[in-house]
Amino acid sequence: MPVINGISKIYRGDFMLVTHHYQFSKRMEMHDITATVKKDVQQSQIQEGIVVVYTPHTTAGITVNENADPDVVRDMLAGFERAFPTYHSDYHHFEGNSHAHMKSTIFNASQTFIIHQGRIILGTWQGIYLCEFDGPRRRTFYVKIIEG
Repeated sequence: MPVINGISKIYRGDFMLVTHHYQFSKRMEMHDITATVKKDVQQSQIQEGIVVVYTPHTTAGITVNENADPDVVRDMLAGFERAFPTYHSDYHHFEGNSHAHMKSTIFNASQTFIIHQGRIILGTWQGIYLCEFDGPRRRTFYVKIIEG
């Protein structure tokens, strides 16, 4: 089972940066990182501000979507595979992962959230996902918490 590990924390009082790693085991996956981000915000003790979740990879992304029903993630991955199939005769990228670049562009590399009264503001069914489109790979994501 893949494991998330926070490998470093930088805290200055008005901001905090946490680095995490996650090992994906499949070509395409979405891993719910909501609890990890919430824990980072809580540990920062910042009451008002923003939190940015960012991944520095061109074939991965960060998104927000429903986390109550796992079929939503399955359906999203299936839909994106239909829209951007893994193999297509029009792809010319020598690494063979053009589909992964297209999918990550749709998902984006970061998402920003509001912190109010020490908690992240999310909708009832919203979760934060680290998305992999060219796995299996070990991915990094950063959680930057800024007071303000």
